[in-house]
Amino acid sequence: MGVSIIADIFMQGIEAITGKTQAVKVPDPDSETGYTVVDIKVWNGTVANLSLMALGSSAPEILLSIIEVVFNDFKAGALGPGTIVGSAAFNLMCITGVCVLSISRGETKRIKKVQSFPIAITPDYIDVWEAIVTFLFFPLLVLVAYMVDKDFFGKGSVQDSGLEMGEEEAQNLLEKQKADRQIIQEVLRRLHNKKDVKDKDIALLTARLMEENKEHSRGWYRINAIRSLTGGSKLTPQMNDRTEELLRTLVACDEMGSQVSLTELSQGGEKAIIEFTAPSTSILECDKRVKIGIARHGNINRRVRYRVETFDGTAVAIEDYIEFKQSLVFEPGETMNYIEIDIVDDDIWEEDEVFFAKISIDPSEPGVVGRRAITQIIVLNDDIRDTVRFPKPAFVFKESVGTALIPVEREGGCKGKVTVKYDTKDLVAVKGRDYSIDEKQEIVFEKGEVSKMIEICINDDMEFEKDENFEVRLTGVEGNCEMDKRKTRCVVTIVNDDEFKGMSYTSWGKQFQDAMNVNGGDIENATFLDYILHFFTFGWKVIFSLVPPATIGILTAIIGDLANIFGCLIGIKPEVTAITFVALGTSLPDLFASRAAATLERSADNAIGNVTGSNAVNVFMGLGVSWSIAAIYWAAQGKNFEVQAGSLVFSVVIYSICAVVTLGLLIVRRFTGIFGKAELGGPTGPKMACGLFLIFLWFFYVLLSSLQSYEHISGF
Repeated sequence: MGVSIIADIFMQGIEAITGKTQAVKVPDPDSETGYTVVDIKVWNGTVANLSLMALGSSAPEILLSIIEVVFNDFKAGALGPGTIVGSAAFNLMCITGVCVLSISRGETKRIKKVQSFPIAITPDYIDVWEAIVTFLFFPLLVLVAYMVDKDFFGKGSVQDSGLEMGEEEAQNLLEKQKADRQIIQEVLRRLHNKKDVKDKDIALLTARLMEENKEHSRGWYRINAIRSLTGGSKLTPQMNDRTEELLRTLVACDEMGSQVSLTELSQGGEKAIIEFTAPSTSILECDKRVKIGIARHGNINRRVRYRVETFDGTAVAIEDYIEFKQSLVFEPGETMNYIEIDIVDDDIWEEDEVFFAKISIDPSEPGVVGRRAITQIIVLNDDIRDTVRFPKPAFVFKESVGTALIPVEREGGCKGKVTVKYDTKDLVAVKGRDYSIDEKQEIVFEKGEVSKMIEICINDDMEFEKDENFEVRLTGVEGNCEMDKRKTRCVVTIVNDDEFKGMSYTSWGKQFQDAMNVNGGDIENATFLDYILHFFTFGWKVIFSLVPPATIGILTAIIGDLANIFGCLIGIKPEVTAITFVALGTSLPDLFASRAAATLERSADNAIGNVTGSNAVNVFMGLGVSWSIAAIYWAAQGKNFEVQAGSLVFSVVIYSICAVVTLGLLIVRRFTGIFGKAELGGPTGPKMACGLFLIFLWFFYVLLSSLQSYEHISGF
């Protein structure tokens, strides 16, 4: 508990650094001003999770390994490496098993960014190069994960024109802001006529729903888990009985305000609900085939037959698409089906066209049609003239960049010469003072050229000032070309870099006040368990509110001694103490953080990423740093750093086998219908079997490793 509390303070500082945002103006046709201000994170999420976030959450294991080596005359001990392997085993097997079990009945959650996950000599001695290479795997992991996250190896292009924000990212940020506004409007609309509902209840409900709608970082989940373990102030708004009842009322309502709940729709959960996964799908005419998803939820244990058929909109069957009329079946356990409709690709230019697909179910079948009974298919015409556009709605440049390069893209046949004219519009930045442009205000595309840069000179005044921005607009074209009217504007933000703007920290007085009070002072919503945990952790809270986070190193050193003394008193070897008590203690916050991420997030990325990221940092940093220090120390004296393999080899081998089984099971779950084709959740039976099996694997690992330590198993 003490380590958790000091780690909470440490993680708050790291969260303040990695959570730094930059305000950027993005064109928004729905806004009265023509743009909307959105906050983008300065730190890339993947890099933050694998570097500072992971360093903060893994600090106890890393420091334990370093301190053990330094205070043991630079000789290897059993506690540090054993804790790292034991913590890795608990994280991968036990925490993953708990996450699988934590998902609600029938619900599934998949890893969304799956490409970021699959990245990871001398006996009894560690050479300097071995130790350093082990450590260098950490920055290599961060670099490769960042490159994969940015799609360096895929279809995406890499540009170096500044701190750019992609069109998809900008659109996602706009959608999130609009979603928050819709949540507020929806809560007010549904509750304003209820006389017994107070303004405080509405505010609490709104804050809770907006918090659940957000994507949180690994640090957020860990800090919240630690505070839940120690009776501290929660990061999520706390609900009382009255607001919990109001929340259940809201959840029971239809997304568009209908008072018909899913339970009523499925006749008390007896029937399956079948519907399209999306209300609309777009497809390029040249792709020739569109794939549409059909989901089933509710009762998935029975066989259901249903029918899908298309009907015309502006697109006409035979001329624009091939008519689809088929009866399909959901077998027991299946939650997803897909249909494919052929698109007629011609060379005639025409407007984008639409047609529709509809689901119908015979009343005698054990299923009903959900809210998305009809989906719209939009056929995007690709037989058009060349178009020019900005590839991104916003660009961010440092004031010291000199020349800002704004890309303009040309799409189509690119068969002739095209001249594109542009101008700028001042927002906060002023032309002539903060930036200047070419007098011609035009760029020329020669035959075959698909990309050109608008060059804008950024004036660096070497003085600290607030961030400034201006708008760049495409105003006209000459040649066989037209402008993409939706993407003729972009906002350029000039970020000041003359002075570092420090983070705001909680004062020590406020920190001390929070430590003295249960639930951080929110006594009204404090539970009985919060009071119990606050009582047990009160001493730690008060002590750590008065000292800097670096005290975590001193506490870790004390834990190392206490673990050895504890093992000695009850007759347990240090190797067994490391993989059980110490590993469990340092990994409990990760357990609660991953479980919270599994239940709150829409995908499994944060839950599984918390496990894999923590394990990678534990091994590469925990062993790499301590071994590098010791190996360099002994090399300076002309000797080798001795690390007796002992039971560690057997423990690593057993862990590796169990890890392969665990990862293999997750892959099987992702692609097998009986598990819902998702890493987490799924039908109750398979979900329970998988979760309990993974937890059993951890017990199996601990048992075999312990038996080998006491020489009941030989051969290693």
